[in-house]
Amino acid sequence: MTIPIIAAVTGAVLIILQAILMILVGSHRIRNRVNLGTGDDPALERKIRRHGNLAENAALFIAVLALAEMTVVPNNVVRIIAIVFIVGRILHAIALSTVAGSHGAKTGKIFAAFRAIGAFTTFGSFIALGGYLLFGIF
Repeated sequence: MTIPIIAAVTGAVLIILQAILMILVGSHRIRNRVNLGTGDDPALERKIRRHGNLAENAALFIAVLALAEMTVVPNNVVRIIAIVFIVGRILHAIALSTVAGSHGAKTGKIFAAFRAIGAFTTFGSFIALGGYLLFGIF
């Protein structure tokens, strides 16, 4: 059995990103004295959402990436899918740090584009990884 090195490196990058987002949420909570929820603070809401969104997607992705790497998906394909996912998650996090990216404000359209690219690359990575794994096994 192959040790999933690509999945390990991808996991390391994603957990560091997750830790950064967690620190940003925590420091915002401390600074604004908000223990639970959002305290009707849109900036905190955005920070919580980008942190949660990464958590929702990264764990499943890493697990399936490791399975793909250990079974039938070629390492070059695993590597490309991992890079696409990481870049998409970073762009998505950047987008959700702005009102334009999170709530569709008319200014800063680049952030809305970053959010769309982030969502699309996440979806595409999931489909590509799942498809390669399924069709490779059967």
